[in-house]
Amino acid sequence: MSALPHPGADASSAANDDDTLETQEWLDALEAVLDREGPERAHYLLERLIDQARRSGAHIPYSPNTAYVNTIPPHLETPHPGNLEIEERIRSYVRWNAMAMVVKANKLNPPDGGDLGGHIASFASLANMIGIGQNHFWHADREGRGGDLVYFQGHSSPGIYGRAYLEGRLSEDQLLNFRQEVDGKGLSSYPHPKLMPEFWQFPTVSMGLGPLMAIYQARFLKYLHARGIADTSNRKVWVFCGDGEMDEPESLGAISLASREKLDNLVFVINCNLQRLDGPVRGNGKIIQELEGEFRGSGWNVIKLIWGGYWDPLLAKDKEGILRKIMEDTVDGEYQTYKANDGKFVRENFFGKHPKLLEMVSRMSDEDVWRLNRGGHDPHKVYAAFAAADKTVGRPTVILVKTVKGYGMGRAGESLNPTHQQKKLDIDTIREFRNRFNIPVPDDQLEALPFFKPADDTPEMQYLHERRKALGGFLPSRRTVAEEKLTAPALDTFKAVLEPTTEGREISTTQAFVRILTQLLRDKTLGPRVVPIVPDESRTFGMEGMFRQIGIYAPEGQKYVPVDKAQVMYYREAKDGQILEEGINEAGAFSSWIAAATSYSSNNRIMIPFYIYYSMFGFQRVGDLAWAAGDMQARGFLLGGTAGRTTLNGEGLQHEDGHSHVFSSTIPNCVSYDPTFAHELAVIIQRGMKRMVEDQENVFYYITVMNENYAHPGLREADIEGINRGMYMLKEAAGGKHRVQLLGSGTILREVMAAQDMLQEDWDIAADVWSVTSFTELRRDGLDADRFNLLNPTDTAKVPFVTEQLAKHEGPVIASTDYMKLFADQIRPFMPRNRGYRVLGTDGYGRSDFRAKLREHFEVDRRFVVVAALKSLADEGTIPMKTVAEAIKKYGIDADKANPHYA
Repeated sequence: MSALPHPGADASSAANDDDTLETQEWLDALEAVLDREGPERAHYLLERLIDQARRSGAHIPYSPNTAYVNTIPPHLETPHPGNLEIEERIRSYVRWNAMAMVVKANKLNPPDGGDLGGHIASFASLANMIGIGQNHFWHADREGRGGDLVYFQGHSSPGIYGRAYLEGRLSEDQLLNFRQEVDGKGLSSYPHPKLMPEFWQFPTVSMGLGPLMAIYQARFLKYLHARGIADTSNRKVWVFCGDGEMDEPESLGAISLASREKLDNLVFVINCNLQRLDGPVRGNGKIIQELEGEFRGSGWNVIKLIWGGYWDPLLAKDKEGILRKIMEDTVDGEYQTYKANDGKFVRENFFGKHPKLLEMVSRMSDEDVWRLNRGGHDPHKVYAAFAAADKTVGRPTVILVKTVKGYGMGRAGESLNPTHQQKKLDIDTIREFRNRFNIPVPDDQLEALPFFKPADDTPEMQYLHERRKALGGFLPSRRTVAEEKLTAPALDTFKAVLEPTTEGREISTTQAFVRILTQLLRDKTLGPRVVPIVPDESRTFGMEGMFRQIGIYAPEGQKYVPVDKAQVMYYREAKDGQILEEGINEAGAFSSWIAAATSYSSNNRIMIPFYIYYSMFGFQRVGDLAWAAGDMQARGFLLGGTAGRTTLNGEGLQHEDGHSHVFSSTIPNCVSYDPTFAHELAVIIQRGMKRMVEDQENVFYYITVMNENYAHPGLREADIEGINRGMYMLKEAAGGKHRVQLLGSGTILREVMAAQDMLQEDWDIAADVWSVTSFTELRRDGLDADRFNLLNPTDTAKVPFVTEQLAKHEGPVIASTDYMKLFADQIRPFMPRNRGYRVLGTDGYGRSDFRAKLREHFEVDRRFVVVAALKSLADEGTIPMKTVAEAIKKYGIDADKANPHYA
């Protein structure tokens, strides 16, 4: 073993050493322990010494940082087992194809002008790491072994396409149509499973979401294994992030969970090229040191890969620690500047900081100095870091890899601030790129920028295919349907909530949901596949009975006796627990839901996740994750609990949801419902399971449920179709001089039902009541019909479902919901011709009060429904306008109060 450097990591510590002999004795003793007993014993002794010093009163502050050098010293590096020369050539071809793809796309001259965009620089810095992973580490899914899951850095997509082209998975025509997807033959700008469903596994370019989702994905693999559903013991989750991306709160938001649950199947690779999109990440600091502190402090195994092998001789000569000191003191902004210049500049400005450093490199040419490489561009170092991460047991690993953004792009973009946006290269830069990477494209073809692919019988192509064959096949690759077949339960499985409730046994739709879920859990086939997910509100939703029944997943079980052990529904954690209880953490819970909702693809196991949460803290808080779930073709149920702006009395402005259905309607494959009754909920869930579990359709459901208790009328067979399509006649009126159509959803439907009686009794007006389970689905159906009619003018016109239903009944239409007016206003274009449509809603901020007062405040209660109905009749001339004024006076409505929707 080589001798340890002089005390400390830098020259200043040596200068302050009062007893160098004693120091050397301690270092010699430590070296002997390392040599004879290994690093574990040395670590143990050091920890004991520090502990003893602290117990004796010495103040020894904790430092999360190590020296600014590689974590793995050269003599401990695992040797690279492959053919480095061939791998370098393959990597160069991939670099060329990635660059050519972006540049060619931006040479196009479309009629409307503008560029397609694209990124060269990110993959340029990552190419070495992607190549090492593809050739040696990342297993594809095959018989007897699940595949590894790789979250590729979103901006590196051209490089992934470039390799897939060499592999024969993508055609030249597809590369020529990079970012030109509308005609169905192009490649998506970034990783998008929705757009390339058999290729990309995960959407990652919405920065910060990839790291967060990956942590819960790794955790879900452990969950599946613990519950005996799938053997995931030999699978890894690899996550490529940018150093600038780590500023997103989501990127670091769950790293403590990863260490707490010992996710040794998780590897983060953070590409520290020191640049964001517009400039340096930490121009005045050191992002690698900062991230090391974050991850080490959270219990991760941290591997720093900073310097390439050309630095090893210099570091070996650095007996006084001067080079290490300069490395430590130099800030990232300086490192970026060095790589934007040349060897002479580096000699003068980096090594010139100390005369002994200048002497150290005095026999090196400027070219030699310039060749001093960063760790991410050294295949030996990258392989060693990946191998160490792959073997780590008991905790997650992060590899902090220093690279150059735009590596190989020369003066056109290497390490420059505008590099991220670089998508056009001039002919001189292309020639320089060609020469640097030895691409066999002659000068007379450079203008055409041809893609390069060696013949199938060349050593490069044979090696490329041999490596992927050894690892099970190509990657990335995505499964679109699970091989297993599951059958949805029959509707009568939920008969307990299909019958009318008797007097005194009123329930809420939340309670109905819990009964449905409980029944599902009893199913011998489907029960184990149900994944109940809650943030920290099980008792709010009446789910605490499940604690004892199925347990809360905890990888180490329950090490304590719960305080409520004597109760029937005590808090029980278990190694094979079924509930995922994520604490006060909606983003984490949603990420767990995504992992379960895409398990059919990632794990070949259909899971049925039910995530219930305060509806206000759903789409509003984690809307970006919900959009990503749509991109990932998630399948599962989201339950917005305590939904509506007036049902959660007493909580107030930040808790009352009047807009989650507006948000959910923006996601094309999110099917949304706002049911009022238990039987509606059962019909919707059963149909959802048929679509997602049995038919494996790529949709997910958002269903709002309330905590207000009331009677439920029970299911009529004839209403099933209407419940699923979005509306059905709940109660048809009899008699009356005039007629109106009243629409309602959720808890406000009961106000509409009360308004029906008031209209009949007070004004002799017949009001038909419709339960609208989904204004959103009605709108989508209407838009489909409208588009068909636009494009097929000579065919028989399609009639939207809502139009067809309302056309059978006379009178203006009034809708009242517990959501913004925009929610019910969605279907306005599909009203029957010459039919008035008035909408009541809860626009504005919430308040805390009793439900009746809140509904009065927002003007959605029964009295306002009646007044709206009368006004609609008066507007069409059916009744005199004075009748409306009489009703306002009769019901004590204050016409002069401030508009609650803006107040």
